[in-house]
Amino acid sequence: MHTLRLRDREFRPGDFAVMAVVNRTPDSFYDRGRTYGFDAALAAVDAAVRAGADIVDIGGVKAGPGDAVDAAEEIRRVADLVAAVREAHPRLVISVDTFRAEVAEIVAQAGADLLNDTWGGPDPGLAGVAAKHGIGLVCAHAGGVTPRTRPHRIAYDDVVADVLSHTVGLAERAVRAGVREDAILIDPAHDFGKNTRQSLEVGRRLGELVATGWPVLVAVSNKDFVGETLGGLPVEERHAGTLATLAVHAWQGARVFRVHDPAAAVTALAEVERLRAGR
Repeated sequence: MHTLRLRDREFRPGDFAVMAVVNRTPDSFYDRGRTYGFDAALAAVDAAVRAGADIVDIGGVKAGPGDAVDAAEEIRRVADLVAAVREAHPRLVISVDTFRAEVAEIVAQAGADLLNDTWGGPDPGLAGVAAKHGIGLVCAHAGGVTPRTRPHRIAYDDVVADVLSHTVGLAERAVRAGVREDAILIDPAHDFGKNTRQSLEVGRRLGELVATGWPVLVAVSNKDFVGETLGGLPVEERHAGTLATLAVHAWQGARVFRVHDPAAAVTALAEVERLRAGR
């Protein structure tokens, strides 16, 4: 099992790290623009740090379909915020959710420590940016779909085998490109290029990803598969389901947890840690 090292933080096998989401987007599925304004976004980062977040993931483009956002606009939304967060929180691990190498280069210069490519490597230049700046990279699985699209009736012979092949392949490619081995994570990316049944299958068999030795990141917070599993719950009613899913994935060995409510996640993961210590 790899120890994960980001900035001056070290996360050993068995450690849990909470990654708080802060979106500078006017159309986020979760907060619907609440943290789009610069001051609101910076305040959200401050609150996440107080709540115990180890990492803050800053995004400038809504994951799902919506208004087009080019690289210049994405940079406008995130680069200055990254710089301000770095100044305010020198030890905080700053992640940026982007699939574009052009954006990655600017935020790396601004102080980012991790590039969170949730779309599974559509821009191979991202690894080169991570290598150049000595920062981390998330290698995710999205089934080869075009970023910001929702494919209809996507199918796999074995979704977990596909996830394993793709994420480990990206991780190995990143190492060959010069990315530090101890700064790479893999992410099955629930709901990205997957329907609810496929996301649940990934969750049930998460141990197979953990067994690769790469630190596993899970991003399940308030996602559609949680709501659909519980009978079609809207976003604002998925909190309990989110915490249950986090706990199960933590028990299976996931290491980093991307969430909208870092305080609740810290509490839930502390309970898992205590239960696990006594088994």
